Amino acid sequence: MKRIVVTGGAGFIGSHLCERLVKEGNEVVCVDDFFTGDKKNIKKLLDYDNFELIRHDVTKELYIETDQIYNLACPASPPHYQYNPIKTAKTSVLGAMNMLGLAKRVHARILQASTSEVYGNPQIHPQPESYWGHVNPIGIRSCYDEGKRMAETLFFDYHRQHNLDIKVIRIFNTYGPNMNPDDGRVVSNFIVQALKGENLTVYGDGSQTRSFCFVDDLIEGMYRMVNSREGFTGPVNLGNPIEFTMVELANKVIELTGSKSEIIYKDLPSDDPTQRKPVIDLAKQELGWEPKVMLDEGFKRTLHYFEDVIMH
Repeated sequence: MKRIVVTGGAGFIGSHLCERLVKEGNEVVCVDDFFTGDKKNIKKLLDYDNFELIRHDVTKELYIETDQIYNLACPASPPHYQYNPIKTAKTSVLGAMNMLGLAKRVHARILQASTSEVYGNPQIHPQPESYWGHVNPIGIRSCYDEGKRMAETLFFDYHRQHNLDIKVIRIFNTYGPNMNPDDGRVVSNFIVQALKGENLTVYGDGSQTRSFCFVDDLIEGMYRMVNSREGFTGPVNLGNPIEFTMVELANKVIELTGSKSEIIYKDLPSDDPTQRKPVIDLAKQELGWEPKVMLDEGFKRTLHYFEDVIMH
């Protein structure tokens, strides 16, 4: 049994991670300032003796004893991270510094939840971990993209300078229950629009592609990464390499919901990547990991969640 801190633990991914770690018998401390996290996501965990919730902003130092840290704290959808871009950058950079400082003080292993956004609008497709990315440093997505890139820099500098035990993953598009219906991500947008009988909004001509990983698969990859061999730092891509265009995805949602919705097209937002697909050879080799949940099954499970949320 370990004592584990999860920052951003009340968020979409963090809440699933907390649940997994609690049910395995670990002592789990969920740290969240509820800027985008939601208490509903962790409500059922509050009944467990081995679960603790601390309301805390990671841009401030945290003093706590712990064996492992999963650093997930950061708004992750474009509407949320662009709403307060300075806070987003601070959360990524100062949050990383504070959690690294904590890990150094208590000799904890620490995982950084980085993102495929570090690749920007990629000029190499699909994206291996060795690719340095193609990022606009002054665009509307920069607070998130560059914040996460700087966090990775800090992690590797702490590793080199202080021999800190770090793990870095790069998360590609993930979906599933506990997503915020208003988070502006494509999966939640399409599902909510279809369930409400509204037209599905596709930006640009809909030919841009994404690959979608079900949240249970991602949590398994994160867990394996934190518990992987000493000295293996990553970064490691975690995502589903099966690619879909936005139009294909919209049609899939209409089909699964039985909605009468139609697809409408709007202008593509600034710096929106045209392609995003992970190379996961390293995750297969080092972690024995690859996604298991197919899109149809994952979508059905996500639909049930959103039906409950919207109907109530």
